[in-house]
Amino acid sequence: MQTTIVIPSRYNSKRFPGKPLAELEGKTLLERAWEIAAFVCKKVPDCSAIVATETPSDLCPSDKIVNFCDAHGIPVMTTSDACRSGSDRTWEVASRLTPAPEIVVNLQGDFPTCPPDFVIKLIDALKGSTSYDVASVYTQLSWDALDTLRQAKKDSPFSGSTVVTNQDDEALWFSKNIIPAFRDEKELRTTSQTSPVKRHVGLYAYRYDALRFFASSEKSYYEKLEKLEQLRFLENGYRIKMIEGVFPPGFDKAISGIDTPEDLARVKQIFRENGELLPLYQ
Repeated sequence: MQTTIVIPSRYNSKRFPGKPLAELEGKTLLERAWEIAAFVCKKVPDCSAIVATETPSDLCPSDKIVNFCDAHGIPVMTTSDACRSGSDRTWEVASRLTPAPEIVVNLQGDFPTCPPDFVIKLIDALKGSTSYDVASVYTQLSWDALDTLRQAKKDSPFSGSTVVTNQDDEALWFSKNIIPAFRDEKELRTTSQTSPVKRHVGLYAYRYDALRFFASSEKSYYEKLEKLEQLRFLENGYRIKMIEGVFPPGFDKAISGIDTPEDLARVKQIFRENGELLPLYQ
């Protein structure tokens, strides 16, 4: 079963121009994302990886990404300006590949703390069952992590997404609010080591046809309200398999991508305190 990992990597990020080539402890963010993908491809049969970036222009010097990839032997493809999201960019690349991959992974180019086993588990989930169209990851929050998320939402109410699942770990709903709401928290804290809250990790694997549906469809009602593209799948009857992921100690402080220079500074500190990520899986 052919699998392709696509790494969307935009040079012209509004909040962090040139982000893919920003340095993190001696390597660019793009290089670190590629190393994660390459590690996975060594473990997964019939797996390949490629970087997706914008079409270069005077206003968007993404040729710097193309040149970087060429210099480092990294496959890269430029995509059209019509792409509205990383998922759309991922689809454009997948749709141009021959033969077409059966499974497509969207690995964010700004997520250097992504454990490679998360990606492997997503691929295995779709290979192991035809019941699911999409797979993604959550991490079960400790009480301390839940307290931290609550505090962060006081300043940035739309930072961090949560998910509720059924008994088979299929997604029931995603929200920028903290779900589920629960009573008797004081009692729960004494009887459970973890909170009931599952933090969504923005990492996806799609079946080819499911990704084609996403790229060819309009935004759904709740997707527009929450600004969460995965709701488009749920609102249209697609099943999303959720995989529980556990970050190595220390790396759980950065469970999403880098959006700003301030985020990069925090992740730099994580690497300085904990060392490199990939050797933990070798």
